Amino acid sequence: MSLRRWAKRRWLWLAIGVPVAVVVLVVGGTFVYVHFVSPDPAPPLAFSSASSDEVSDPPIVGGIDGRWTASSGSQVQYRVDEVLFGQNNTATGTTTAVTGDLTISGTTVESAKVTVDMTKISSSEAQRDGQFRGRIMQTSQFPTATFELTQPLQLPSIPANLEQITVPAAGKLTLHGVTKDVTVDLKARLNASNIEVNGTIPVSFADYGISNPSGGPATVDDNGDIELLLVFHRA
Repeated sequence: MSLRRWAKRRWLWLAIGVPVAVVVLVVGGTFVYVHFVSPDPAPPLAFSSASSDEVSDPPIVGGIDGRWTASSGSQVQYRVDEVLFGQNNTATGTTTAVTGDLTISGTTVESAKVTVDMTKISSSEAQRDGQFRGRIMQTSQFPTATFELTQPLQLPSIPANLEQITVPAAGKLTLHGVTKDVTVDLKARLNASNIEVNGTIPVSFADYGISNPSGGPATVDDNGDIELLLVFHRA
C-alpha cells in the first residue's frame, strides 16, 4: 500500500472514528453519571410508617376545632422527569421553608392556606438550583408559591390516631405569579398531637408562564409535580 493511500485511509478513520468515539464517551459517561455517580432523586413525600405503638406524644383529645399552623416538619418538593443524552433521569428539589394555617370547626376545614419560599428550594445539584432560581422560576421576581382552599373541606369523620382519610380539595395554586384553580386529593391523618396532610399537584409549565426547563443536553417534560407533606400543630 502506498504511503499516500495509507495516509488517506488514516485520515478517513480519524474523520469517522473520532466523532463516534466522542459520542460513545459522552453517552457512556452520562450513563455512568446518571446511574452510578449522580445522587438518587428524593423519594416521593409520604407519611412515615410509624405504628401507633411508636407514637410518643399523646393523641389529640377534645376534637380538632380551632386554628392550626404549619410546623417545621412541613416539606414541599418538586419532581420532574428529564432525558440527558438519552438517559432517563428524575430531578427533585425540596424545601422546609413552608408556612401556613388552617381553621377547623367540627369535621369542616373552613379555610387553609400554605405558602412556600421558592428561593429556599434546593436539590443535590448546584447548577440545577441556579437554573431553577434563575431562568426557570425567576424566584427574585416570584419568591413565593401558595395554595389556598377556595371552598370548605368536609371530612367524612374525625379519624382515629394514624388512620388515613382522603378528601378532594378545591383550591387556587399561585406559581410563578400566575393563579389557577386546581383540585387535589389530599390524604390526612392525626399523628399524636399533630395533623398531617399529604398530596401531589400536577403542574403544566405553560399554564403558569414557566419556560420549559430544557437546556443544553437535557430535555425536560413540559410538566411536573408539586408534592406536599404538611405537619400542623394547634396554634
